[in-house]
Formats: sequence, structure tokens, C-alpha cells
Amino acid sequence: MSYILIENIRQLVQVQEALPSGNVTCRGGERMALLPCMKDAWLFIEDDRIAGVGPMSLSPYTEQVPVGTQIIDASGCVVFPSFCDCHTHLVYAGSREREFMDKIRGLSYEEIAARGGGILNSAQLLQSVSENKLFEETLPRVRELIGFGTGAVEIKSGYGLTLRDELKMLRVIRRIAEETPLRVKSTFLGAHAVPAEYKDRKEAYVELIIREMIPAVASEKLADYIDVFCERGFFSVDDTRRIFDAGLRYGLRPRVHANQMAFSGGVQTGIEYGAVSVDHLEHTGPAEWNALAQSDTMPVLLPGATFFLEMEYAPAREMIACGLPVVLASNYNPGSCPAGNMQFMMTLACLKMKMTPEEAVNAATLNGACAMDLSHDYGSVTVGKVANLFITKPMPSYEYFAYAFTSPLVQTVILNGKIQKL
Repeated sequence: MSYILIENIRQLVQVQEALPSGNVTCRGGERMALLPCMKDAWLFIEDDRIAGVGPMSLSPYTEQVPVGTQIIDASGCVVFPSFCDCHTHLVYAGSREREFMDKIRGLSYEEIAARGGGILNSAQLLQSVSENKLFEETLPRVRELIGFGTGAVEIKSGYGLTLRDELKMLRVIRRIAEETPLRVKSTFLGAHAVPAEYKDRKEAYVELIIREMIPAVASEKLADYIDVFCERGFFSVDDTRRIFDAGLRYGLRPRVHANQMAFSGGVQTGIEYGAVSVDHLEHTGPAEWNALAQSDTMPVLLPGATFFLEMEYAPAREMIACGLPVVLASNYNPGSCPAGNMQFMMTLACLKMKMTPEEAVNAATLNGACAMDLSHDYGSVTVGKVANLFITKPMPSYEYFAYAFTSPLVQTVILNGKIQKL
């Protein structure tokens, strides 16, 4: 048995009591403004689980603790549950700073992609490296995320675009799950772009995804989800339906890249297929919001990509007004958001989408866990849940976290009940 006692916590954030019927899985609409906190608190960890929380005035550990307990004095500090980042492309090879220069010179994301850049550029780079090399390139990004306070993450394939290389990506994702303390969910995204060799033959590539890629992914149990970039210039609603039909036959639950650059129909298609989430959503209106409000599909917003591509931000306030449980994720990827710092994503959400700090914390923790089917174990400070937490440097309140967006505020990270070396 191992024990950790955190004492004198200035503010313990996202404290939830377990209910007999299970924990509240997410917060939507007006409830996103609720962020239960405890001041001057203690938290006790036993092995990999949260075993107790409470106010210091009622602490049972003032005189005696179990033998071997590691005690952390968090005076002046805030403790958060680890972030649950439900949309990343963390596994990739090389970088795309040349496209950054193209963007500065005025080319749009679509124009860069049409010239062979974008996803196809990443595919070419990834196809040239071995599986071991790809894993080695990804590890520093994994450590970076952990240092930023992320404890659970979804990672997509989609830069392989061949059967061999999509499987290579997914095996690297599995290795990350096995060899690092992150809780990982894996998504097969073969339908990320049409490869150059299938130009003007998209139908043949969709057939390759359906007849070869999906069965191979399923046979090795490499993915939890299946995703499609349902967007103008990429994959249509009909393509998306065919791919989802095939994926569901193998037990792969859908997710959707939708409505980033136009009203694509991807939101409604995702809802039709019971997608766990629809992501991006810069272009949405009442039809999409009302459809989402009548479903269990989570709307995931990716302000880092919106910032980097200099687009209009998703209408978070209107979504929340419709009762939706908005989610924030990083979309960490080499082309449209080479950043995985959820602190910065929260700042963008507050400044550019006018979300409150309480809404941003809910979106990045509790709601993010729900968008990965992980809310039973992650996303809140709840007795019985996995002890994934981070302790900040001394700061006045949780609001300060998004306010001081360039300050490195994460001081101590605990994942699976173990203190991580940063």
C-alpha cells in the first residue's frame, strides 16, 4: 500500500460526492457555472485512488497517519483534477513550420492542403519513419502534456493514410498507453484526408478504409473509436455514413471532425450514429444546437486551432444557452495547433468565446472525461476515482489559472496515485 496526504490546500477544485446511482457524468447549460470547491482542505490518496477529502478543521490526520505516508504541504496552492483532453493528434513525425510561413504570407488552410501541404505533408513524413522512431518522437510531447496537467487523453491516427502506416500509428498509441502514466483512448482516423495517390479516386480510398483498414484495426484491438473528417474538400456525409456503418460492425463508436470550415452536415450525421462527440463546430447554428440538445453527443470546441488558423471562434455562449455540455480540448497537432497546454485553451475559451472560468474548468475536466467515456474514474475530485491531480504553485484562486496564461503554474503532478517527475 502507498499513501499520499495533501494538507492545507487553499482551494480544492471540482469536488464531487459519489452518488448511489453513479457520479454526475457532465455539466451542461446553466450547470456549467457550478464548480464545487473546498477551501483549506486535505486530500488522502491510497494506492491509485482518492480515499478521502475534507476541511482541515475536521482532518483525521492531524495527529497520526498510516506508516509510510508521504505528506505534501499545499499551503497557498490550488489542487485541480487532471485535465481530460479528448481530442489530440499527438502521434506525428517531423514538423510543419514551413506551412506556418505560408500562412503568414496569406495562404489559407485549404490552399495549403491543395498544394500538398497540411495532412498530406504529415503523412509523407510519418510514412518515412519506423514505429520505434515515431514512438521516440512522441514521448517528449507526452511528457509535455503531463507537465501541463493533463492526465487523460484521446489520440487519433490519421497521418498514415495507408494500411501499414495507420496501424503503425495506432500501435504507437497503444504503446503510449502501456508505457506512460497517461490514461489513453485511441481513435482510428483513416478518413483524415484523401492520399495523393487516390486524388480523383476518393471512392477507392473509402473502399480501402472499409474493406481493409477497419478489419485490420479491429483484429488487433487498436482503437476505441472511429473518426471522419466530414468537411468540404475532405469527406462527405455519404462517405461518413459508409465508414461509420463499417466501423460500428466492429464495435468502433463514432466521433466526428465537423463544421470547422463550413456547414458540412457532420454534426447531424454524428448524432444520427450516436457519436460520442462532434468536434470543431466553428460553423454551427440553431439546427445543430437543437439537435445536440436532444442527443447524448458531446460538442467539443478546439480554440487552439481556431486561434492558430485565425478563424471565427465557435459560438460557445449560444451552445451553453441551449443547455449543451460544452467540452474543451487542445487538438494538439503539427499543422493547426502545435500546442497542448490546456491552461492556454482555457484562456482562449474565456477571452474569445466568453466562457467563465468555472465553465472552462468544467469543460476541460468533467465534460472532457465524459467525451472519452471515462467519467466513472476521471474528471473530478471524488472518493473512489483515480488519483489524477495537479497542485499549482501558490496562487490566489482557480480563476488565476486562466488569467496568468503564460505563467508555468503546475508545480506537482500526481497520476495514478504517484508523483510524477517533471
